[in-house]
Amino acid sequence: MKLLLLGGTGFLGIHIVETALARGHIVTLFNRGQRNPALFPQLERLRGDRTGDLSALDGRQWDAAIDTSGYFPRIVRAAATRLAGAVDHYTFISSLSAYASFREPQMDESAPLGTLADPNVEEITGETYGPLKALCEQAAAEALPGRVLVVRPGLIVGPHDPTDRFTYWPHRLARGGEVLAPGRPAHRVQFIDARDLAGWIVQMAEVRQTGAYNATGPATPLTLGQLLETCRTVAGNAAPLTWVDEQFLLDAGAKPWIELPLWVPEGDPDNAGFDSVSAARAIAAGLTFRPLADTVHATLAWETTRPPGHEWRAGLTADRERELLHAWHTRPQ
Repeated sequence: MKLLLLGGTGFLGIHIVETALARGHIVTLFNRGQRNPALFPQLERLRGDRTGDLSALDGRQWDAAIDTSGYFPRIVRAAATRLAGAVDHYTFISSLSAYASFREPQMDESAPLGTLADPNVEEITGETYGPLKALCEQAAAEALPGRVLVVRPGLIVGPHDPTDRFTYWPHRLARGGEVLAPGRPAHRVQFIDARDLAGWIVQMAEVRQTGAYNATGPATPLTLGQLLETCRTVAGNAAPLTWVDEQFLLDAGAKPWIELPLWVPEGDPDNAGFDSVSAARAIAAGLTFRPLADTVHATLAWETTRPPGHEWRAGLTADRERELLHAWHTRPQ
């Protein structure tokens, strides 16, 4: 298969390229050449800018295109329209954030999508990101009717993750010492290893599968306690876990998801279904999940390759963690 990637040198894109090459496909990258430009020197690279210059795509043919870098509907529409006569199949990487809310547990692909009062806005915020992804899905489908696969991943984790929203936990357990764990061990969490997601995306492109699919995991419910115990086992230390009441953390100003990744307060009705989205349709279409220990081990191994002094984008600083733990241990009983 001749495969075009719009992007391809960022987190998920790296894994898609590696998977496609391992499966014997011919891969072309279209991007600005600004992110990880030394990656994949053996591949054909088309230089351009999705915001304006798509001319490098003209006069070419591919079997399929995978769009990993679409955030604004105007820009997705331009690329999809340009490729309508050049590809048989188009995969758009969307997000579970495209849904209007997470108030309902076990939400599937029939749930309402987010909307914007001004569909022409091109500023990404916490309020616009998801609805913009939903509009991008619509733009791709209009440009290539009946030929679009929409993938709505949850939190993507593993090697090359720039967000640190999962990496914090394997790293923190490996560092040792008393670890602040938020809420209850039974708190449910969902995420997907980028390698599992990439493998499934390529397979879906191979068979020209269309429609929308939630792509998150694992296949059976996973708790934060199980995740942290796995991190501790893989790290090979006995770092003690101190579970801190979530209301205490909220009162202390701790930031869910950012300071304490994967923690979404259980008492928030707007997120009652945040960690129980159904991926049954994708699983029925072949999505599989590697063992959690594999994801943790690979994440730890990759994290050690980052430059010293890397600035963490998520997770508690050591000082902030000590402050919160001290306040918890000395609280009035």
